[in-house]
Amino acid sequence: MSASSSHPSFWRRVPLAFGAFFSTLSDAAYAARVEKLSLPEAAPVAPVAPAPAPVPTPAAAPVILKEATPDAALQLLALLQREARLIDFTQENLGSHADADIGAAARVVHEGCAKVMREYFTIEAVRQEAEGSRIVLQEGFDSAQVRLTGNVVGSAPFTGTLSHRGWRASSVRLPKLSEQHDAAILAPAEVEL
Repeated sequence: MSASSSHPSFWRRVPLAFGAFFSTLSDAAYAARVEKLSLPEAAPVAPVAPAPAPVPTPAAAPVILKEATPDAALQLLALLQREARLIDFTQENLGSHADADIGAAARVVHEGCAKVMREYFTIEAVRQEAEGSRIVLQEGFDSAQVRLTGNVVGSAPFTGTLSHRGWRASSVRLPKLSEQHDAAILAPAEVEL
């Protein structure tokens, strides 16, 4: 079968057919033009009454993200360094140290971190039940306060075992910083004279 020079060949029509197929699915105006081409010429087209105007649905409120300034985080790191030498501990290569030495250093870091937590934060458990107890989460539970783990299927209510009570800061009492304070300096260099 030979193709006329005014008609595209079979192999040229294959990508055209795929393009037309996907364009028809994704573009309503294109689909309307294709529909008009496929109607028999003798068939009268009945006038279509205009569709009622769609009722506007309220747009979902945009999620507004708070911009976190690094100063409070840097201030906390500086406090943890001052009281617990946390940055020194995490920057140290522990591979050459004995486990007993690492344990002794971890005790100092732990005590210093606990001191910072007690002095500058009030920390409370998110859930009051004992870990290991069975609890029921009703529909509408706060997913920011409770994270579901394991085989999560279906919808609430969920019954499960409390594996961690969670933590929440009920108050924060970080010291105020002066305008001249450079929060990026977590610990100044020390020079002994």
